Amino acid sequence: MRTQVGIIGAGPAGLLLSRLLALRGIDSVVLENRSREYIEARVRAGILEQHTVDTLTEAGLGDRLRREGLEHRGIHLQYPGTRHTLDFPELCGRTVWVYGQTEVVKDLVAAQLDGGPPLLFDVSDVRPEDVDGDSPRIRFTHADGSPQVLECDVIAGTDGFHGVSRPVVADADGRLWERTYPYAWLGILADAAPATDELVYAWHPEGFALYSMRSPSVSRLYLQVDPADSIDNWSDDRIWANLSRRLSLDGWDVSTGPITEKSILPMRSFVSAPMRRGRLFLAGDAAHIVPPTGAKGLNLAVTDVTLLATALTRFLQEEQTDLVDAYSDTALRRVWRCTHFSWWMTSMLHRSGDDFDAQLQLAQLQRVCSSEAAARELAENYTGLPIE
Repeated sequence: MRTQVGIIGAGPAGLLLSRLLALRGIDSVVLENRSREYIEARVRAGILEQHTVDTLTEAGLGDRLRREGLEHRGIHLQYPGTRHTLDFPELCGRTVWVYGQTEVVKDLVAAQLDGGPPLLFDVSDVRPEDVDGDSPRIRFTHADGSPQVLECDVIAGTDGFHGVSRPVVADADGRLWERTYPYAWLGILADAAPATDELVYAWHPEGFALYSMRSPSVSRLYLQVDPADSIDNWSDDRIWANLSRRLSLDGWDVSTGPITEKSILPMRSFVSAPMRRGRLFLAGDAAHIVPPTGAKGLNLAVTDVTLLATALTRFLQEEQTDLVDAYSDTALRRVWRCTHFSWWMTSMLHRSGDDFDAQLQLAQLQRVCSSEAAARELAENYTGLPIE
């Protein structure tokens, strides 16, 4: 097999990269070690920055997003007795959309299989080779059991933290920064109409809570829990009682309903640098992970592949190396900005430490709620900073 860009991993980063390259006349093949059913069922992020929505729309993937997604013009910040609204269009002229990553992947897969570049599911034994030379290749085993070799001009590693691409880059004097947080999120999906117009980020003495949604009839909610806790310890009644207590506000109640999914998500950050080795380029979770508090994970992946698609097009069509040479540094500047924002939001809202720390958190929240400059800083970062 022969292609210009071999893409390892059919998450949103890999699929969108393939789509963007195809629109610019660049051939690719996407390899995925899971089934279509598996990748379309993974529940992940749900907040899309303005740039992400614009990118998907320009790539011909915006119809269902615009029809079924929910545009949001702000968020509510809450601490006991107070709920304050940040109006994003007023503060920075942008909005965000609630549209689950699961739905983004479904849209991307459908487009890929409808006359798009090859997308191979259930492959195994994937190995990128000769990435330091001019003719890299990917060895893998096809779903039918036959060994295959995919000859490429370049390889994109979009296969996540546990994939095969990141270690290849790290082996060439790469560096990894990591932060594990002392708390986790217990997340649920519930068949309950949201009781709020915008997301509620709530600080509470017992721990953080987030009220989000996936549709006019489905709520997505989170509770701060101990990372060593087990989902078996959390009955539906206990979950609703904690959500009601942490999100309580006079004259307002949480909408309850059947819980259809629940899980515990550890909170951590990692950044791997560089994001390139020779002709192997990393994007998305293969290069960085952020805690979900700042809603940056999927959006960072979209930014990565937007930059990478432009750089690879210039390289493969014009034989110019300036953008591919700058890719890692350019992407990492935004990665660290978003990593800082995610850390800041997480540190401000999650209970840890003693009562002194709690008062510092409340002081920061009160500052954001009372200062237009502080509120604008949050709004600009949350809705997405411009891409270089």
